Amino acid sequence: MNIRNIAIIAHVDHGKTTLVDFMLKQTHTFRYNQAEMTQTTILDSNDQERERGITILAKTTAVNFNDTKINIIDTPGHADFSGEVERVLNMADGALLIVDAAEGPLPQTRFVLEKALQSKLKMMVLINKIDRSDAEIERVEHQIEDLFLQLAENDDDLSFPVLYGIARQGKVWTSIPEDLNAPADLTPLFETIVNTVPEPRTAAQEPFKMLVTNIDYDSYKGVYAIGKVSQGVVKPGQKLAVFEHEKLLSFANVKEVCTSIGLDRINVDVSAPGDIISLTGIDQIQIGQTLTDPSVTSGYPTIKISEPTLTITINANTSPFTGKEGEFSTIRQLEERLKREKKTNLGMKIEPNQSGHGFNVSGRGELHLSVLIEEMRREGYEMEVSKPQVILKTIDSVQSEPVEELTIEIDNTFAGVITEEMGKRKAEMLDSLVNQKGIVRMVFKISSRNLLGFRSNILTKTKGNGIFASRFLGYFPMMGTISRIRDGVLIASDTGVTTSYALESVQTHGSTFVGPGMNIYEGMLVGQNNRQEDMEVNACKIKKSTNMRAASADMMIQLAPPVDMSLEQCLNFIADDELLEVTPKSLRMRKKYLTKDARVKHSR
Repeated sequence: MNIRNIAIIAHVDHGKTTLVDFMLKQTHTFRYNQAEMTQTTILDSNDQERERGITILAKTTAVNFNDTKINIIDTPGHADFSGEVERVLNMADGALLIVDAAEGPLPQTRFVLEKALQSKLKMMVLINKIDRSDAEIERVEHQIEDLFLQLAENDDDLSFPVLYGIARQGKVWTSIPEDLNAPADLTPLFETIVNTVPEPRTAAQEPFKMLVTNIDYDSYKGVYAIGKVSQGVVKPGQKLAVFEHEKLLSFANVKEVCTSIGLDRINVDVSAPGDIISLTGIDQIQIGQTLTDPSVTSGYPTIKISEPTLTITINANTSPFTGKEGEFSTIRQLEERLKREKKTNLGMKIEPNQSGHGFNVSGRGELHLSVLIEEMRREGYEMEVSKPQVILKTIDSVQSEPVEELTIEIDNTFAGVITEEMGKRKAEMLDSLVNQKGIVRMVFKISSRNLLGFRSNILTKTKGNGIFASRFLGYFPMMGTISRIRDGVLIASDTGVTTSYALESVQTHGSTFVGPGMNIYEGMLVGQNNRQEDMEVNACKIKKSTNMRAASADMMIQLAPPVDMSLEQCLNFIADDELLEVTPKSLRMRKKYLTKDARVKHSR
């Protein structure tokens, strides 16, 4: 069997998943009447992936082109999920780098290319979206060449084919077409993959060995251990050893050997050398461990993942409403769920809090952490979450913090807003360039600590315009601390049900997070003050009525609609002395200490 293993890598929203859709459809992986033929983002089956429009989990699929099986690894494009990219690249022998014809290389483009070159993958480049009205293909091509020159580790890295395409139409060309509407398909892409990506380098006669790169699960067959067969073959019923690098952990018997075509797993009698396969029957396996024939004496080195830079504390919900909206609310239930996450999410670090209350959960960014929290609340968990904190390190006796390179592309009319906001956040401008269409690209160096809350804040100020992307630069000595950006909050002084009469008074002090008829408790944040200080308010007050006209007066009150914040916005909003209560039905911001006396006592 001819096999090619290729990873699809790119910055977020440059067209990876859309291209994979057409690769599956044009190779007739599905019957013409199957539902997948009319679907988009076929591999993004996770609800959050479809809602957010991003790939979160790396996935593998496969298509047949002529007499060659092409295993395709679709990787995330957002920097927060770079751990997913790092762990799956070892399954590939080549990589297709996709770059937007207008936006050009962005921060994550650099990251994924650097990792691919370090993994010694044979590179191909696809300049996508060449039909955009603001496409500048020649400029983007030069930027890609400059990026390769900066990152190449040897001369062979500088030799790569360049393709041009419109992924959403399923079209690819080997040269810039004169007519974008002319009939075309993905045949040039498939031919280039077959001719460019080398066959997997495997020793078929050696004993079986495979690094477990991914894990999947279903209730019928249990755990699937997924990886590339690096040497030998494996059959159902075969006994295997489980290694963690050089340490022998256990033995297990394989139940089924599966290979992939499209979205389906197909049972086979024996694996093919170099193929990406799934094995069942090894329930205790973890990502990064090695499965081998018992005659082998060691496994592969454990997969190295970049360290997390941001941490939160997750604890059992302690609000007065605990247990009312969630199915799982105890600390033991949270622990079991987080242990499961730890097995598959290598980019995330999970450990018990030193205080003995809850767990410290560390990830690569706000999105990385919020995806886990959102997934848990959809599964029926409720919890309380602390404000995200940057992980600091002491390097050469100097306290250091993570620093990022932030790239912003936005209409030049908003350049002043961006410059002002970044000035408040103690950012250093590295570059600024305006193109002929009035789009400015600004590059800043900023600490991760000062970047917290930037995205949600700036999207409001720029009316949702602009592209914001960052990449991790490393740890540097502590940079300047920003002054407080957020105003004070309005804190509920009573437990009860909110009324229009009370909220009318509350809204004279600021914006509200709750509407009339909502259950609230003492210490819950019900709004944002117009001033810097926090303020207690009674949002449950009832107007004394003496006649029918007064009793119906509430119906005449005109209130501003409450501010509705997303999970990420809530995490960005809360202060160090506040928590976010997360349940399947609600997001409630609150003070750590609910009563005024307790807050005064702990502020001394």
